[in-house]
Amino acid sequence: MKAFRLAFLLSFVGFAVVAADWPTFRGNPEQDGTTPVELPHPLVVLWQFKAGQGEDSIDGAPAVIGQTVLVAVQDAHLYAINLQDGTEKWRFKAPAPLKASPGVREERVYFGDVDGNFFCVEAASGRQVWKFQAEGEVTSGTAFARDLVLFGCGDESLYCLDTQGRKLWQFQVPGGPVLGSPSVFKNQTFVSGCDSAVHVVDLDTGKEVKAIEIGGQTGAAPALRDGKLYLATMSNTVVALDLEKAEVAWAFDSGRGQPFYASCSVTQRDVIAGSRDKRVYCLDRATGKRRWDFVTGGRIEGSPVVAGSRVYAGSMDGHLYVIDLEKGTELQRVKLDSPLTGSLAVAHGRLLVGTQKGTLYCFGSK
Repeated sequence: MKAFRLAFLLSFVGFAVVAADWPTFRGNPEQDGTTPVELPHPLVVLWQFKAGQGEDSIDGAPAVIGQTVLVAVQDAHLYAINLQDGTEKWRFKAPAPLKASPGVREERVYFGDVDGNFFCVEAASGRQVWKFQAEGEVTSGTAFARDLVLFGCGDESLYCLDTQGRKLWQFQVPGGPVLGSPSVFKNQTFVSGCDSAVHVVDLDTGKEVKAIEIGGQTGAAPALRDGKLYLATMSNTVVALDLEKAEVAWAFDSGRGQPFYASCSVTQRDVIAGSRDKRVYCLDRATGKRRWDFVTGGRIEGSPVVAGSRVYAGSMDGHLYVIDLEKGTELQRVKLDSPLTGSLAVAHGRLLVGTQKGTLYCFGSK
């Protein structure tokens, strides 16, 4: 009887985790880009959804809530797609192309376009609830904290709105656009840009608590785990920041002179980073030492994810790669219809990623 109860509880917990959604760019407020749940192996294509006219890229990550996939496309549409069969539920037409990953919370979808329009629409219907006008291109994904909505903008700012679309505060990051999505922990948000620093900002006031120099510009989203922030830079480095000490704990330099544009995935032991030098790197989270690197046939632009014991990464060579997290060896590669600049999402036992030709692929097991 005890064995039966244990098996039942484990199966229930497993179901609860498998059923988890992927509501934001990296899946959670810490933006660590990981899930403990194993995906089916080998992966098979369950369906493809073709957006636009075939040349409109998907640059962000899809969001998944229940049985609905939300994906932003450069044809200026946000699409809602049925997770089960890939059929379209609805589409929303924006005034300008969409590059940013959508964020979903409490049955509403939040996203911005390259003209600075930031929208809130109903997740069930795509009906517009409100629009906020920022002063620059929005390519950052949306983050949430309590009843706050956060996103970065090309006008060198991090915006904080309430759920009615009213601006509560605007934090200036000098030197260039805020491309990366902000991460959130307790009463603080973390944002970086082109001034080679990570800014820790109080959510209530919008005032800077501290700034930590990182030695390079970044367009990636910072990832949080156990009081440390992990971030890839355009100066060919991956850095770990000790937030309590406000200093760099370690810095890894690939030595190959190519920037990191993708955001890191962070597990209990490892930091996974994709580089424009065509490699996926696995670093020891405690020391920053290289555990392994895996060579693909093209640049890594989109952010990899870790699901259970495997790393999933898309490459500009047009392949999706499945890599053994422990060994760094290839387990599977799948040829898609064009290069992958979009980031990956994992939810309900499925993996989703978009391509430069505007095709959204859904992988799983038949």
